[in-house]
Amino acid sequence: MLNARISGVASYVPDDILDNEMLSKMVDTTDEWITTRVGIKERRILKVENAASSYMGIQAVKRLLESTGTKPEEVDLLICATSNPDYRFPSTGSIIAHECGLNNAYAYDLQAACAGCIVALQDGAAYVRSGLRKKVVVVAAEMMSSMVNYEDRTTCPLFGDGAAAMMLEPTDREVGIIDAVFHVDGVGREHLLMKAGGSAHPASHDTVDRQEHFVYQDGRFVYKHAVTDMLESSLDVCRRNNLTMDDVNWLIPHQANLRIIEAVSSRAGIDPEKVLVNIEYRGNTSAASIPLCIDENKHRIKKGDKLILTAFGAGFTWGAMYVIWDI
Repeated sequence: MLNARISGVASYVPDDILDNEMLSKMVDTTDEWITTRVGIKERRILKVENAASSYMGIQAVKRLLESTGTKPEEVDLLICATSNPDYRFPSTGSIIAHECGLNNAYAYDLQAACAGCIVALQDGAAYVRSGLRKKVVVVAAEMMSSMVNYEDRTTCPLFGDGAAAMMLEPTDREVGIIDAVFHVDGVGREHLLMKAGGSAHPASHDTVDRQEHFVYQDGRFVYKHAVTDMLESSLDVCRRNNLTMDDVNWLIPHQANLRIIEAVSSRAGIDPEKVLVNIEYRGNTSAASIPLCIDENKHRIKKGDKLILTAFGAGFTWGAMYVIWDI
């Protein structure tokens, strides 16, 4: 039976930094207020002229191809996880594939909010296991600054821009993406969304005037569900695979809020030293956060390590994935 191994990972973040001191001059906040509540000191912001999510995705995919020694024409499929597509159509995935020379690959976008990367990895793994595709690129690209209201002190400190990509390839060994659990519950719709811009509330002068084209979040409601759901899905995927947290080498949660990460890891009973975190200098990069965190910590992850990836996002949609590292 074929499995899908992760054979490479690469990432890209913009050069421009927006730190808490700079934010405090834009909105009524302070470094202490932000750090205490969400654990973020700075985030990267894409300021390249006319650039969007695809720009960062292109950089990440090119780095992935180079680091894995993969020729563009060898890639069969590209799946782009994003909540910030360049356009409503065409797909951001098609733009990234074209600009990276993936002329033999099909490409499409996947929207699962902050859980997008692990959902896309599960999709890509299914293609590999079935034999339909041999080299699959999963890229998460998020220009979160495009949907942030920098007059809203409750949300603007949270988000940063970035992209990361992973390569999936077939193997007959018990490594790679072993198992995953996913859930969705529409109760979250009104608590975490962009209120306008879709077919329910198309863009108009009124929606712009009401500032409804920015991310809206009911922080307390989201926090409670994120902690509970990321915890339970992580424990569930461990139980399904006869693992305890002592067996897990690394817990890699979605980087939404340091307090959420601390609550999940504490309740799971895992050693804090085994939890990978980069939110302090990256902020919440939505679907890109998990692969970005992995790439920036890959020097610490050893071949054969057991990883639990977990994420929670709008919808609500959430889940956890068990991976055996093979790089």
